[in-house]
Amino acid sequence: LAIGSDQRSDNYQYGLGDVIRVVRVDFITPKITVLEFPRDLWVEIPFISDNLNGQDHERLNQAYLYGNPGDGFAYWDDPSQGPGLLSLTLNINFGVNADHYVAVNMRTFEKIVDAVGGIDIHVPDYDAALNSGLTIGDHTLGGAEALKVARNREEGVFARVRNQNLVLCALREKLLSPKVVTQIPGLIDAFKDNIQTDFTPEQLGQLACLGTRLPMKNIAFASFPEELFTGTRIYDPVFKGRVF
Repeated sequence: LAIGSDQRSDNYQYGLGDVIRVVRVDFITPKITVLEFPRDLWVEIPFISDNLNGQDHERLNQAYLYGNPGDGFAYWDDPSQGPGLLSLTLNINFGVNADHYVAVNMRTFEKIVDAVGGIDIHVPDYDAALNSGLTIGDHTLGGAEALKVARNREEGVFARVRNQNLVLCALREKLLSPKVVTQIPGLIDAFKDNIQTDFTPEQLGQLACLGTRLPMKNIAFASFPEELFTGTRIYDPVFKGRVF
């Protein structure tokens, strides 16, 4: 389970799980499949009703917040904290079984992009430019600019998912460059205290090495068809208002 938190500080224990991806690593083929779950799904979240006056449903991204100790929550009494409660929520609603988790907040993401010297993105046409907020052509983005593209939702929530995938692909390409690939162990060590994960640094290093050896055709980004969803609003007693 890969999570991007909307918290900007160096402390990962706060914020919503605004980027939610289930990543399957197939060591036999080998292949990596990355499946996106929309953050705004209205779902059952376990272990929260006693703290929310009986309310047991919330948006999916709230599960990460409610499981972490920040802001006085910690509704999930388990060492896995926010990632664990989000993982359990995906399991009871969709049957997803996650073996491990990695959570990165916005500030750490910016630092990672800056640490590799930025990322290169090509915007091929008007539609891509409209979605990403960039002009047509080639761009080299620093951490703050890359985050802005990844968070851009002016064209809707599904366009933002495409932006995020664009940024992730560009980051992978940068990690493949001869200048950067040898720095991966050092990068993992430098950022190990600013991410939330049950992987050891050695395991992260092994996964990073696997990722650099895969051809692009063996890395698949997938989303559920947009037509399966209906955007609406529902009254949320926690926020005392109608939420998307």
